[in-house]
Parts: sequence; structure tokens; C-alpha cells
Amino acid sequence: MSKRLQRKLQQSRAFRSLEEATFLSVQKTASLWMQALAHRLRPFGLTPTQYNVLRILRGAHPGSVTCGQIGERMVTVVPDVTRLVDRLASRRLAWKARDAADGRVVRVEISGQGLELLDSLDDKVSAWLRELLSPLDQEDLETLLALSEGARAG
Repeated sequence: MSKRLQRKLQQSRAFRSLEEATFLSVQKTASLWMQALAHRLRPFGLTPTQYNVLRILRGAHPGSVTCGQIGERMVTVVPDVTRLVDRLASRRLAWKARDAADGRVVRVEISGQGLELLDSLDDKVSAWLRELLSPLDQEDLETLLALSEGARAG
């Protein structure tokens, strides 16, 4: 099994199974990719999670979504979507308001400032992702995508 991953994780014993090695390898890779994205987003005052919320809000634009709907659409599960939305609202990147039909529900929409920020980041993020994934060619990327979709379906 993966001796390279074993060395990277400074593990002296072999993995118990191919499944364990694969799981840890995918987890380590995802962590490194998220760290790289976080590093690139930091100068813009965003975390990857905040960036994900803004993309969700842009996808719903010109409409709004509830905090629950945001949580369902998140790439990475977060325990407190409300606090995350509050931070974006405090920076005027999003607006929130009580639902007219049900005052217990908070609806969230992206602001013009939020749209402008995402627009300014779109090409940069695309370039960062191309750079990050440059060791993989088109066929590798398609295979990785299909494999990850297959793993999630199971």
C-alpha cells in the first residue's frame, strides 16, 4: 500500500487496509487543497467556508435562501450557519431578513457588494484551481471526478 502516504503521515505501521489508505489519502489531499484555497482567499478577508456561502447565495440570486438551505448546500458541513451569515452581513456582503410568512425563518441574499467581490474572484479562483490541479491532465481530472462521485454515491 501507499508507502509515500505512510511517510507523509509519519506512520511507522502499514495501513490496515486499502480502504483505510485510500480514505486517509483523499482526506489529506482535500485538506491540502483547502489550506491552499484559504491562503489565497485570506487577502480578500474570506475563508473557504464564507466563499462557499457567497457562491450559494449568488446561485440563488436574485432570490434568497434560508440558513437551513445554505447548510444543506454547503460543501463542508458547519455547525453554525447563522453565525457565518452574520459575519457576511456585518461586512455587507449579504443581507438577511425575517421571512414575511414565518417570522422564525431568516432569509439571506447576496448583496451587490458580495456579487462584486465574487465577480472579482472568479478568474483568480479559476487560475488558482488550474495551478493547484496542474499535476493532473484532463483525463486524470475526469477520472478523479467520476471516482469521487462514485464514492459519494456509495
